Amino acid sequence: MSQCLNPDCLYQNLPSDKFCQKCGDKLLLGERYRAVKYISEGGFGRTFKAIDEHRLDTICVIKQFLPQQQGSAAIAKATELFKQEAERLRDLGKHPQIPDLLASFEQDKRLYLVQEFIDGEDLLKELDQKGKFSEKQIEQLLTELLPVLDFVHKENVIHRDIKPDNIIRNQKGSLVLIDFGVSKQLSGTVLTRMGTVTGTPGYAAPEQMQGHVFPASDLYSLAVTCIRLLTGCLLEEKNGTWVDELFDPMEMQWVWRQKNVSIGNDLAKVLDKMLSFPVRDRYQSATEVLQALNPVSIPPTQISAPPSPKPSQHRSFTEDLGNGVTVEMIAIPGGTFTMGAPTSEAESSDNERQQHRVTIQPFFMGKYAATQAQWKAVAKLPKIKYDLNSDPSRFKGNNRPVEQVSWREAVEFCARLSKETRRNYRLPSEAEWEYACRAGTTTPFHFGETITTDQVNYNGNYTYGNSPQGEYRQETIDVGSFPPNGFGLYQMHGNVWEWCADPWHGNYEKAPTDGSVWDEKYNDNRYQNSTDLLTKSGNDNRNRLLRGGSWVGIPRYCRSALRVDRAPGTRYVSLGFRFVCVWLRGLNSP
Repeated sequence: MSQCLNPDCLYQNLPSDKFCQKCGDKLLLGERYRAVKYISEGGFGRTFKAIDEHRLDTICVIKQFLPQQQGSAAIAKATELFKQEAERLRDLGKHPQIPDLLASFEQDKRLYLVQEFIDGEDLLKELDQKGKFSEKQIEQLLTELLPVLDFVHKENVIHRDIKPDNIIRNQKGSLVLIDFGVSKQLSGTVLTRMGTVTGTPGYAAPEQMQGHVFPASDLYSLAVTCIRLLTGCLLEEKNGTWVDELFDPMEMQWVWRQKNVSIGNDLAKVLDKMLSFPVRDRYQSATEVLQALNPVSIPPTQISAPPSPKPSQHRSFTEDLGNGVTVEMIAIPGGTFTMGAPTSEAESSDNERQQHRVTIQPFFMGKYAATQAQWKAVAKLPKIKYDLNSDPSRFKGNNRPVEQVSWREAVEFCARLSKETRRNYRLPSEAEWEYACRAGTTTPFHFGETITTDQVNYNGNYTYGNSPQGEYRQETIDVGSFPPNGFGLYQMHGNVWEWCADPWHGNYEKAPTDGSVWDEKYNDNRYQNSTDLLTKSGNDNRNRLLRGGSWVGIPRYCRSALRVDRAPGTRYVSLGFRFVCVWLRGLNSP
């Protein structure tokens, strides 16, 4: 059908008609865009599904300026906002999770925007159709949308209307942020002038309702979106009064936790901070929230030059897990290197100092991060202490790294594999990991001073040093996709974060120099094998180390010296692991 765009007509015509058979108005916009279906109507206009006849009938969206407010001042303001959306979409549409602007023009004394069509359902419809969101779904939502907001805010724009209706899950499963019609251009770093009150009640931040907006205002609205999706409780109008089960107006505080939501305390604390009423008490940027959610922290730097590792005196080997699944273990030679970052390294952190010399004994390390095929094979083996989900990963593929795996589950994997093979498999110490990653190099990355998405899977919307912007794949990729380092290890940078055995320490003061796991609290040999570590660390909730960066992280997080931490029960779509093998008396030699 061909939809007439005359607000007083809206007659459905035949697909081939050039003029409306009822009112006579022209049906094609700009001689190419044909509306085919009405979608929705808002305060500033109507939205139609359309086709572009100049591009093989490619589906697109037409937004028609049609303000509901009366009076010249109101219409002028609405016109300004509609034109503003065109400017914002022109600048922001280069991001893959924001619709691209295709055209903007006036026809028949009405303004139109034409933009990319996002084939999918918004999260409000998803909530209605599938029910309340789980903790894992909320974590995924934040992991996907926070980098988008970070990009938007760095373009000096605040969205101002984040809510489930304005988040669409496309056919590939990715979330897309839409409707920048009320977005605000920033002046300087924040908007502090009184402005027009815009946004949606029940989602807009309190300062926004007073005409002030900050990047933290969007974070507030995103958190409200999360708790409404978690609880299924939406703002409702009853007898002319707005009722919100999640907010106590007498105490002026959110009470969403009283809904008995099944959610971990770590995520709940992050949401509570995003929902703080005083702006200064919230996270001030999307990056800060990502640092709290994902184990991404202040970046690393290069180390002083170590001597080149001596040639290996032991040989690599392959472990057969059955049904065609194998594990390739690479022989890592012993040697001495300087661990940590000098103060001269740009953007380095105090938690990477003091630099210190560490001597590493020979060991074997997985050629790749643990794959989903390997995980499934080991998950079938008898349980040692913890159950293992045989298919925990969001991004499916036998040769992709397994993700959404906690530290305890990674140790359980190593314990099962050790028992089955009678070899000693375990997580690497932090020192072993950095030594293996560097492979004798001293630059920020084992391949040099800079990084590109042709070498590493990370968020290519961001750059490091003189490197160019690149591809943001928004998912993991197969483990052998890029060239290996000097030891023959693949993707030590990016793709997934990799757990290490060590508990977290805030710097390297009094760190061991023999490459062992650093745990001054316990001296019971628990780190010698994974079964003992499972048995003896059950009540040990100290945060554990992660290394290497991930697909969702910015490039500086992928550097060799970066060290971050997370609770041992944490699972995220960016968390995986790589295991090592060492010889112990009484077990099979590699």
